[in-house]
Amino acid sequence: MFIDKAKIFVKGGNGGHGAVAWRREKFEPSGGPAGGDGGYGGNVILQVDEGLRTLMDFRYKRKYCAQNGDNGRKKYQFGKKGMDLIIKIPAGTIVRDELTNKVIADMTENDQTFVIAKGGRGGKGNAKFATATRQAPGFAEGGTKGEERNIILELKLLADIGLIGFPNVGKSTILSIMSDAKPKIANYHFTTLKPNLGMVRIGENKSFVMADIPGLIEGAHKGIGLGHEFLRHIERTKILVHMIDVSGHEGRNPIEDFYKINEELKEYNSLLLERPQIVVANKMDIPGAEEGYTALKEELEPKGYVVMKLSAATRKGVEELKFKIWEELKNAPDLEPIIKVEEVTFENPTKEDYVVKAQDGKFIVEGNFVQKLLDSTNFDDMDSIRYFQKRLREKGIIEELEKLGVKEEDVVDICGYEFEFFF
Repeated sequence: MFIDKAKIFVKGGNGGHGAVAWRREKFEPSGGPAGGDGGYGGNVILQVDEGLRTLMDFRYKRKYCAQNGDNGRKKYQFGKKGMDLIIKIPAGTIVRDELTNKVIADMTENDQTFVIAKGGRGGKGNAKFATATRQAPGFAEGGTKGEERNIILELKLLADIGLIGFPNVGKSTILSIMSDAKPKIANYHFTTLKPNLGMVRIGENKSFVMADIPGLIEGAHKGIGLGHEFLRHIERTKILVHMIDVSGHEGRNPIEDFYKINEELKEYNSLLLERPQIVVANKMDIPGAEEGYTALKEELEPKGYVVMKLSAATRKGVEELKFKIWEELKNAPDLEPIIKVEEVTFENPTKEDYVVKAQDGKFIVEGNFVQKLLDSTNFDDMDSIRYFQKRLREKGIIEELEKLGVKEEDVVDICGYEFEFFF
């Protein structure tokens, strides 16, 4: 099965908490704080693996979390950094942010990497909070959470040549003849239900990759038929080979077919029309095909298109087409890339934000900043409590509670923990 689109959740590891510890060594009567810092959380990293061809693995697993950092330890020992999680993806995968639908990475080269979710920062141990006036801090800092987000992976085939055209015009047959690909071939519509790639060899160090794009129909740009499922695979190709059945044995008009397919390309992405296009009049072995070829040539050649004869059944014209493609490929200009990577500003879960509100007669304080502060507080230690209160006041949380009308001994819910308010 060919899977070319997947939605997954990624999360960087949380940072480890700082430690509260003391020096208790012989000949060190004064002791002192000796808590080490927490380790950083692991990152989630995407890496291209040229051995992969589909996104099949993501059909069964959709959640990917890197390892958390270890907590700090005594004797100034830092916690171990969480292991990075490396996710292997095929070459040609683009990465979209689900929230904005913007492309944030275009992964095309083998071993290319991209950090999609950074790990959280480790918290400081109590040794880092010692000052001249606070020589024995009984608290440490909590680690921050790792980044997390939903992303969409889309595979767009990396091919030099894209075979396009209506169903049953001979695209799969040509691919099988010109390359080592073995697509399923039969005389009925929509034989091809997945793209096929083939390597076409011209000579020593002369070859190109050709992709058979499943047959398009009217309305494909709107998702009708196979629609967007495979139109995306045309985007990376340098040259389009437009296969047309000129025999008319199915009651089709070759000229109308040409314009209908190009209209679908235009509606999907107008930049596709800037791709060089070789028009191939196929099924020339069938009676009546010559008239169709002549009409097609008279219509298109004045407009600058190359129109070539071909019979996939008898293989007449295949070699000429192969070398014409190679000639055009060598001279193909660098066109404007269709896939544009955009810079996306993610909502960072490590951002020190908070919310203060009155709800159902209760005062509620929540947010990442407050959660981190709670994780850092030892409520059995007076210095730690003072530090907790000081940070709430510095951040403006106490002032906001007062504006909401908080009174002495009112209950304030801080991230699920209830406290009595005192001035």
